[in-house]
Amino acid sequence: MKLIFRSLLKLKRTSKVMLAVLLICLIIRFLPYFAPIRAADIAQNQLAMQFSDRNDLPLGTLLTRDQEHTSVVPLNQVSPQFIQAILAAEDGSFYHHGALDMKAVIRASKEAIHAKRIVSGASTITMQLARMLDPVPRSFSGKLSEIWLSWRLTAGMNKDEILSAYINRLPMGGNIYGVEAAARTYFSIPASELNLAQASLLAAIPNNPTYFNPYQHWERLKQRQKYVLNRMVQEKYISGANATRTHTEKIVFQSRQRGIIAAPHFLFWLANQIPSTSLEKQGLIPPFLRGVRGDQSVIRTTINRPLQQFVEAQVQQVISSLAANNVHDAAALVIDNHTGEVLAYVGSPDYFNEAKLGRNDGVQALRQPGSTLKPFVYELALEKGLIRPNTILADVPAHYAIPGAKLYSPTDYTERFLGPVRVRIALANSLNVPAVRVLEKVGVETFLERLHQLGFEHLNQTPEHYGLGLTLGSGEVSLWELARAYLTIARQGDATPIVSTFSNSPIPKTLSTRRYANADSLTLRYPKSQIPNPTIWQLITNILSDSYARATAFGVDSVLNLPFPVAVKTGTSSNFRDTWTVGFTTDYTVATWVGNFNGEPMRQVSGVTGAAPLWNRIMLHLHEHQEPAGFPPPEGLVQLPVCAISGLQPTPDCTSVVQEYFYPEDKSNYERENQFNLPPEYDEWLAKQQQSNFTSTNLRILSPHHGDLFLLYPGEEAKQKLEFKLSGNKSAPIEWWLNGEKLNINSANSLFWNLRPGKWTLEAKSGEMSDKVSFQVELANIKPTRRGFSVSNN
Repeated sequence: MKLIFRSLLKLKRTSKVMLAVLLICLIIRFLPYFAPIRAADIAQNQLAMQFSDRNDLPLGTLLTRDQEHTSVVPLNQVSPQFIQAILAAEDGSFYHHGALDMKAVIRASKEAIHAKRIVSGASTITMQLARMLDPVPRSFSGKLSEIWLSWRLTAGMNKDEILSAYINRLPMGGNIYGVEAAARTYFSIPASELNLAQASLLAAIPNNPTYFNPYQHWERLKQRQKYVLNRMVQEKYISGANATRTHTEKIVFQSRQRGIIAAPHFLFWLANQIPSTSLEKQGLIPPFLRGVRGDQSVIRTTINRPLQQFVEAQVQQVISSLAANNVHDAAALVIDNHTGEVLAYVGSPDYFNEAKLGRNDGVQALRQPGSTLKPFVYELALEKGLIRPNTILADVPAHYAIPGAKLYSPTDYTERFLGPVRVRIALANSLNVPAVRVLEKVGVETFLERLHQLGFEHLNQTPEHYGLGLTLGSGEVSLWELARAYLTIARQGDATPIVSTFSNSPIPKTLSTRRYANADSLTLRYPKSQIPNPTIWQLITNILSDSYARATAFGVDSVLNLPFPVAVKTGTSSNFRDTWTVGFTTDYTVATWVGNFNGEPMRQVSGVTGAAPLWNRIMLHLHEHQEPAGFPPPEGLVQLPVCAISGLQPTPDCTSVVQEYFYPEDKSNYERENQFNLPPEYDEWLAKQQQSNFTSTNLRILSPHHGDLFLLYPGEEAKQKLEFKLSGNKSAPIEWWLNGEKLNINSANSLFWNLRPGKWTLEAKSGEMSDKVSFQVELANIKPTRRGFSVSNN
């Protein structure tokens, strides 16, 4: 009796355990119905969109922000043959089981036990969809997560909805997702028009998109297609004869560029401008529920497709012509000055050439701008009254002490100095030393603030980091930022955003503008009132469009000179790594960059030989049928004749007279001053001139300087000589007097004198003109370590 009782008690306990286990299983199985995932929850709103140019010509389709091609279509717009092929290949009994196919699980388990390895999988289409929505590691816990998500999908969606979500997310090779995107990319047809041969090929790809890539592994893909066709025969979708005939049918794949007709860099950049939702930014939306803003309506951009394709062709031609100079990359941007619309945007010679870094976007890439920032430092100095339009600047050697670094001595790549130059000549010829001197007056911090106002947002280091080299390109900017800043010059200081789409396009508006849906935010961050003076911008334009003013550096017939009014500036970064040309007419702004994405220096290629020919071709094409209007003269300024050398009112001795702008209040000084006397900062430069046009009404002793102290070493008296040199009247005879005694030497402007200890007063006389300096010579206590003499600076 006790035995029976114990058996009943044990049975009761076992029943309770089994009941508890069954109850837990039921709870787990039905729990997904309390948290179902419905079709609307995973709706693919983050879709690639179709883009057109300003005239509704197609630019490309199937693009997303992350450079992937996808497109969503309902199930009834997919070829039935593809649906049959994918079902046969991936889940033949899809419509006859739930989230899991228990028969397949049991079969796969038996095969694995028998073969002691995994022979076949048991993943259903629902499980594959779960893995697409929320990729997890291929581990036991990952598989449980995948099953849980599959149950939730089954709880909230019917079979057609699951299949629709699945075929619109299928990985189809490279960055192509979904059957519609694959059909359009590979065959240039919609998914509804796929025939059996095309459908079976596409259905073969998702099993291993890289291994079966149609561009790289055609034979592998054909073998997989044969498997798909055989599965379709087994599922009684087609006959064996039909499968054999289909497998031998010739299929032509389109080139991979066919998904994009023009402006690939622009389209990818534009897709990335679509802002994320606030919930996504805060990480509150799980990966499988994240969607992309927008819909599949055609986005009408501001691009002009014929112009875009012309610029793309020119970029390739120019790079080809410079290949011998180790030049491989280029970029170009064209903007309508009146509206700020982007008309052409080329980021590299060939977006689809991955081996040559073709996906790099040269329009947005950060590079050193060379001299292209100089107009803005001159504009700021003129605006603040630190220089005048007629100011003479010193293009002579200059040296700046930088804490913790070598002495900074800016030079031009020619290593020549022009001496006194007008502002116009200094800017037009892109002279480095005058630009640094002007920045020194303005202040690096003040200039950096102005550049920020102009939209150079990537110049985000401290003023100390850039130093005086900022005006020569020590920072990094993008071609986009440069074009935007030059657009401000073209619009006479009226800063305007660059826009890329029209308001009827389904892109969230980033600015409250009437016409445009996508524009940068320059005018929001920096009100126009902060960049106010049109007269100064007109003067800068006048200088940049003066082909005669830049003739010294660029010649009269350079590629910068066009048969219509155009303002232009070039730039070359250190070691010839980047060349730039940015210029504008009254109608268009064109910015070009030529260099190498990998940072390799070019061989002797400057702005005028690198980026300028590309700029020249684009400008000529833009104005092929209609010349632009001329630039307006600077308002409120007066033009007066000046001597080209001195910048003063011409005298009878002046050999070249030109016109220069003056502020009206400077006219009285112009009429009063006609004496041209160079300050002492020019002495070193003048002393090195073999012959000079810079004559003066006064003599000036250039060497020695007043107050110099020289050391004479014992035993070296006969070897140590000092040059007496002066500037001034070259034609009249010169008398040299030393300590009141006339030196019996017939010399014009230079002679050498043997050093002797003592205090000396040197005087030079020529007619009524004279100059006098005092210097001292002392005996040194030590023998020199090198030849020559020393100058002691007390």
